[in-house]
Amino acid sequence: MLEAAGGDLELRLRATVRGDELELDFAGSAPQHAGNLNCPLAVTLSASYFALRVIADPDVPPCAGAYRPLTVRVPEGSLLAARPPAAVAAGNVETSSRVADLVLAAFGHALGQGTMNNLTLGNDRFTYYETLGGGQGACADADGPSAVHVAMSNTLNTPIEALELEFPLRAVEYAVRRGSGGSGAHRGGDGVARELEALAEMRYSLITERRRHAPPGAAGGAPGARGRNLLDGAELAPKASGSLRPGQRLRIETPGGGGYG
Repeated sequence: MLEAAGGDLELRLRATVRGDELELDFAGSAPQHAGNLNCPLAVTLSASYFALRVIADPDVPPCAGAYRPLTVRVPEGSLLAARPPAAVAAGNVETSSRVADLVLAAFGHALGQGTMNNLTLGNDRFTYYETLGGGQGACADADGPSAVHVAMSNTLNTPIEALELEFPLRAVEYAVRRGSGGSGAHRGGDGVARELEALAEMRYSLITERRRHAPPGAAGGAPGARGRNLLDGAELAPKASGSLRPGQRLRIETPGGGGYG
């Protein structure tokens, strides 16, 4: 499920293995919608290629030969193959994560945070954009890593020192969100908690997922904790925007990964 502003949007996948070939069929997924969670087909294919490498051999160099065993079928005009002029900004950063999740879940993997936790802040004098790491899913022989960017995110942390030096922001807390990983024979990784205080008037925008639906575990493992977005302690929606006055605090708690076993 994708957590759209007007309600959840369903994505479906049937994965079929025939010999040394894999077919991913996304028939039945939601049609493209008026928001910006739509995906161009290229993004859906990219997320599918990533998941194929994870379930096969991630050390194989990315090339046409590595992807040749994969066939991807996506209904045109669906959320995953949207027609112009559909808005696709969040499709690139969030829906892509859910495509990868669907493929990994089909092969019995516990899932990670499945979101980039996109945060944008700014006013007439500056614009700042960051993404936040979180917990990743455990596997059959290891716990999931905590507080990391992987999968469709793979972006870098912004150090607090650089943040406070360059922007009218103060970091109140930046810490591992202890206990947010799902339990199991192997635990899911923990997310992070990041709380920022505005030192000037500014706007904020949040594009996040896994706030209504927790990252599932596998083989009996428990799901990871859902993420939360809070403004001065009041919970915000997964997709939200608004204004911050000096002294107001925006807190993001990223999801934990699912447990295994």
